[in-house]
Order: sequence, then C-alpha cells, then structure tokens
Amino acid sequence: MAATLHDVAQLAGVSIKTVSNVVNDYPHVRPSTRERVQAAIDQLGYQPNLSARSLRSGRSGVIGLVLPELSLSYFAELADAVITQAESHGLVVIIERTGADRSRELAVLSSPRMRMTDGVIFSPLGMGQEDAALLNVDFPLVLLGERIFGGPVDHVTMRNVEAARAATEFLLAAGRRRIALIGAHPDEELGSAALRLKGYEEAVTAAGLPYDPALVRSTTLWHRANGAEAARELIESGVEFDAVFGLNDALTLGAMRALQESGRRIPDDVAVIGFDNIEEAQYAVPSLTTIDPGREQIAQRAVDLLVQRIGAEASRPESPSEETVAFEVIVRESAPA
Repeated sequence: MAATLHDVAQLAGVSIKTVSNVVNDYPHVRPSTRERVQAAIDQLGYQPNLSARSLRSGRSGVIGLVLPELSLSYFAELADAVITQAESHGLVVIIERTGADRSRELAVLSSPRMRMTDGVIFSPLGMGQEDAALLNVDFPLVLLGERIFGGPVDHVTMRNVEAARAATEFLLAAGRRRIALIGAHPDEELGSAALRLKGYEEAVTAAGLPYDPALVRSTTLWHRANGAEAARELIESGVEFDAVFGLNDALTLGAMRALQESGRRIPDDVAVIGFDNIEEAQYAVPSLTTIDPGREQIAQRAVDLLVQRIGAEASRPESPSEETVAFEVIVRESAPA
C-alpha cells in the first residue's frame, strides 16, 4: 500500500502541514526538520500526488520537448541538454517525436498531453514559414530550428549561414579548392540545408572560385546511409574534389566511410568537415573536424526563456525574442588547420 502524507508525518514526528511544506519546497522550514522529513520520505518511498499539486498551484512542474526524431545524435544530445537545464529549474521533461511530419507537428500544438504541461519547446521540420500564425497558442511556447522566423513566440536558433561559411573558409584556408557539399535540399528556400548551402556559396564566391553544381550533392534525410550514398555517387561521377563539407555530422561520417572504401585518404587526399559536433565525431577514425553550433547554449536559452514565460502573467510576450547563439570550428584530424 502506498505511503501517505500521514505516514511520513508520523515517522518524522512532525505535522502533516510540515510534510506538505517540505514536499512543495516552501522555504520557511528549518534545515534539520527538512532533513528529517526527507529521510522519512526516502524510507517510506512516498510519492507526492502530482495531479493534486497541479490543481493547487496551477502548474505541473513538467515541460514538453517536441523533436523531429531521436535517432539522429544531434537531437538526442539536444534533448539531454534540455533535460539537464530543466532539472536546474526543478522541472521534468516529456518528449514528443513527430517524425518531421507537418500534420503531426500541427497536432502536437493542440495535443491534450502538451496542454497538461507548463510550456513547450518545439522544433518543427515539416512546418514552414507559412505556418507562423499557427504558433499563436494559448500556452508558453519556445521555437527552435530554422523553419519559421519572425513568429509570435520566442525563437532560439543557430548561425547557420555564418557557420557554414566559416566551415568552407576553413577548408579554403587549408588550400582546398574543389570542395564538395553533401546534404543539399534543392527545393528548400528556408531551413538548415538552404541556409548552410548559402554560407558555402558565399565562401566559394568570395574566394574567387566558380560555383560548381556538380560538387553539390542532394540527400533526403541527413543520416549516415544518405551521406555514404551521396559520397559514392560523387566518386562515381568522376568529378574532381579535394574536400567534403557535410551539412551535419551523421552525413559526414557516412561520407567518410565511402571515401575510405574508395581508397581515398583523409585528410591527405580529401579533407572533411561536418556540422553539429556530436559526441561520436571525436571518436571517429580519423576524428572529425566539425562546427559546434552552440547546442548547449540553445538548450539553456530555450529552457530559460520558457521558464520566464511560465512565470509571467501573460504566457505569450508582445515582443517575442529572436535569439541566435555562437558557433565554433572544432579542429580535429579529418581537416587539420
């Protein structure tokens, strides 16, 4: 039988009100009393009734995190960073996966599960700029990613164009002149692929080199298998290249496998740079030079902004914040300086 507040109070030798104050983290409890109550809670395995607490406070202590997928390391590591930051605010995170499907992303905005949370951090891939007005919801919402800009909610994103330009410039500074790009989305006007391709084009043009479409390889998904397939197609085409810029690390790691299978040496024959700085990048052979887009900063700012909106009288600010975080080139073996 589950332990009750009365059981905890009896074991700790305090009133039920005192136990309630400890459970709800009220500040005016003597440290010695708090320790005694907490010891009783731990001994009995008491679990607070969160539904009742939510009814009393109007808050659940839970936030939602909506992501396209978790199989990509970037999103898994982002989720971990969000959870860590949320814990520092005493919040629990529930995760919803949409599969980058627009209809599922729209559904989550009206999902009863999300409405039971205090607020939501939302990273869409299926929705686009034309859907900006649909973010006008009646609960605190912080937007991530590069699909929608200038919407009615706070937005935290990375410097995609500048970071991709820096990645390309890094390869150019190393003497590479035929830089292939893997991961383009030809029909995309706004999004990570379009913005990173723009940065690549800017760097190539600024270096006085011609933009060669034969060096730009498209993929649907940004997974390892797609990167390997694109690199094999590049090799089989016969086009000359001395560097590869993958638009995320998963693509790039797949491309590295295909390059090595073809007998090309990294970085001697082909210098390689990725984007995301996932943990696996530092353990690849050779280790992967990549862009750290500021994932930890994104998680921190998103959670902090959401907490501010939850604590505000109005859940949606009149002037939403549009924030970008800093990036860094992480130099490793695949493209040494």
